[in-house]
Amino acid sequence: MLKTIPQGSETTMTGTDSALKPRLKRRSTFEYVAWVLCSLIGIGILISVSTNPNFKWGVVASYFTHDTIVRGLMLTIFLTFASMALGTLLGLGLAIMRGSSIKPIAATAGVYITLFRGTPVLVQLIFWFNVSALYPNLTIGIPFTNIGTAVDMNALMAPITAALVGLTLNEAAYMAEIIRGGFSSVGKGQIEAADSLGMSGAMKMRKVIIPQAMPSIIPATGNQVIGMFKGTSLVSVLGVAELLQSAQLIYARTYETIPLLIVAASGTS
Repeated sequence: MLKTIPQGSETTMTGTDSALKPRLKRRSTFEYVAWVLCSLIGIGILISVSTNPNFKWGVVASYFTHDTIVRGLMLTIFLTFASMALGTLLGLGLAIMRGSSIKPIAATAGVYITLFRGTPVLVQLIFWFNVSALYPNLTIGIPFTNIGTAVDMNALMAPITAALVGLTLNEAAYMAEIIRGGFSSVGKGQIEAADSLGMSGAMKMRKVIIPQAMPSIIPATGNQVIGMFKGTSLVSVLGVAELLQSAQLIYARTYETIPLLIVAASGTS
């Protein structure tokens, strides 16, 4: 059965539909001019880079699969993920300590975070590499007893060990603040609800706080992984044969500095 549409209803519906449609923003003349200029600049740079024989793109391509470069890349990946994993675990402990109601524990974590975030990573790496100058033999044992063992720090703090320790301790300070920020994003009502259910502190952290804090923690952690992957180039000053050091060892013999730097930059980008 057909129904008669009242007069004027079509006009009303048409007016409503037109109001709901998003208004298309017209591009200004300046935007078109900017696109043309930026495109011309980009094309000019691309032509200059691709046609300049000093870049030696054939040499760059040949070194991508070089054994020394591949080993350096593998070491870079290892340092990145090992430092991030250990730094995240240590950062979680520091974040819990920083939020503790016991003032000495919170203050200790605060001093650690401030110290390691406030000093350059390169300085920290060099310090740990030379820590044996302060403690040639470090004794680990139970205080006020004869139970313990001496550790030769010269043998322990090899370049790769110093690199791993330095990157981990530095990353822990940043991860502690990221995790603490994630904890702060959890609503107080959620914590009060967990308390009303009689959850212990560990269960509350595991079941309520950490799962709800992860959406805030994961994106920042991803940025830290990218930064760590690029920051591993600093360990080349310790003689660790990561990607940059591997490239430096090659161009010290071949004098092909620019092509090898391009290979190193491409591997960490």
